[in-house]
Amino acid sequence: MPPPHPPQQTETPAPAEAVAPLMRGIAVLRRLTDEGGTMSPSAIERATGLARSTVDRITATLARMEYVRVDGRDVTLAPRLMELGNAYLSALRLPSLLGRRADALADELDESVSLAVGDGDGIRFIHQATRRRAMSLSFRIGDLLPAERTAPGPLLAAGWDAQEWQRWRDNRAADPEGLTFPAVPPRPPSDEKEFAVRVQRSRHDGWALDDQLIEPGLVALAVPVRSPEGEVACLVSVVSHTSRHTAASLRDTLLPRVLAAAAAMEQCLRQAPPAVAPDSPVALASWTGASKQELGREFNESLARGLTVLATFGEGRDALTLSDVARATGLARATARRALITLEHLGYVTAEGRAHHLTPRVLALGYPPLSLATLPQIAQPHLAALTGQVQDSASLAVLVGNDVQYTGRVATRRIMNVNITVGTRFPAHATSMGRVLLAALPPAERESRLARTQAHALTPYTVTRPDELSATLDRVRADGHALVDEELEVGLRSVAVPVHDRRGTVVAAVNVAMHSSSRTLEECVTDVLPHLRAAAGRIEADLHITERYVRVPAM
Repeated sequence: MPPPHPPQQTETPAPAEAVAPLMRGIAVLRRLTDEGGTMSPSAIERATGLARSTVDRITATLARMEYVRVDGRDVTLAPRLMELGNAYLSALRLPSLLGRRADALADELDESVSLAVGDGDGIRFIHQATRRRAMSLSFRIGDLLPAERTAPGPLLAAGWDAQEWQRWRDNRAADPEGLTFPAVPPRPPSDEKEFAVRVQRSRHDGWALDDQLIEPGLVALAVPVRSPEGEVACLVSVVSHTSRHTAASLRDTLLPRVLAAAAAMEQCLRQAPPAVAPDSPVALASWTGASKQELGREFNESLARGLTVLATFGEGRDALTLSDVARATGLARATARRALITLEHLGYVTAEGRAHHLTPRVLALGYPPLSLATLPQIAQPHLAALTGQVQDSASLAVLVGNDVQYTGRVATRRIMNVNITVGTRFPAHATSMGRVLLAALPPAERESRLARTQAHALTPYTVTRPDELSATLDRVRADGHALVDEELEVGLRSVAVPVHDRRGTVVAAVNVAMHSSSRTLEECVTDVLPHLRAAAGRIEADLHITERYVRVPAM
């Protein structure tokens, strides 16, 4: 189970061996996170107090690591940064072990359900099962909330000692407006006596309520989930709106089922097999060294090495010694030691004897805003890069009934352009992306769709006969791409490839469309298809990182 967590605010002077570039780089990532994921370099400069040249080096290094994208005047967090938070969640194991049970509870209750852990004197969410309503009630994975304004908070505070209570008082006195918690609306300072009463009550009852403490209209109920050793491993909470429940009705109607779900989760933890570490990760020191040689002063090797230390942890690697970290990263022991000292000072790593653990604070490095990404948002920068390479429009689409619906698009700047907008739908049988998506269906479903579909000719060249369409889809499935020539519109030619999720399921397609006069069919295959496959591969790589612990909407 996770070790005790360090204080929420670090005010002690940095150790002499701390790595200053790593501290500055993390400060930039935290500021970007708090501001929603995008800032200009000048805004970062003002917010952090760092010199512009330092900001430029940091962002160049993070861009090389693919943790941010520098686009024009903005710096934007990139999905690959989530590998740091994924390392913590993987080492923790709780989302993998309990996430499905939380999802099932949300389905049973028809309310949003969260799993949270303690982080200093706050709580941080590690799993979300939300209900899609006009009045959406959910927080992002990685969001930090003040313990005194939540349902899980009193249950965690019930285990605080005198030192932890004093830390809570000191932090609230230093931050009366709650600026440390950007995920929640500001409120006047909390009353210690009121919070102490809630803590005492939760200690007695074994559950706790939040009656509109986060914001008006929001109520929540929380129950602890204990480890086999009897410690609080996490807290499961149900969140609703006062239009559906009062705090009292939430308790009276849902508490027995939440308690039963928590008991089932505890049984799951008792029966969980030991974590098995995968093969040793690839050493990263050589990569950082090569990047330094290539980029020179623009690449901050100390920052890159420090962040790779965080990525070293994972399932079966929740507790690593200095030797483990040095061996896994390929860093010298002295370098790995300084990185660990810095990360411990900042609160991202904690040590118990010789073993080091990640803390929930790692989720503060980009996870909250990135966890909201949709597939079109993930794909957009890669579509833009693809359009720049081939000088033709690139699009993303999903299958909706018997149509393809465009969900992402980047048009090229030409006098003669393919004029299609996001949201447009076309018959799937006559488009390259539609054929890729139809070809990926299970054979029985595909044949059933073709039998029910009355494919009509949109041009003289449109394939409409069911047997011919079926043979065409067989070729698309075997080739891994579809090339459609003037079947949707005379003069329009396109080539498409699939986009797969982590399970290998085709969830979307990406294409390049052009006027038939611009390229021959052979040139579509030789000149465009390699770039298209590479772009789809980059979209998949980002999607796979993002969806490891987060549901990614396809639209």
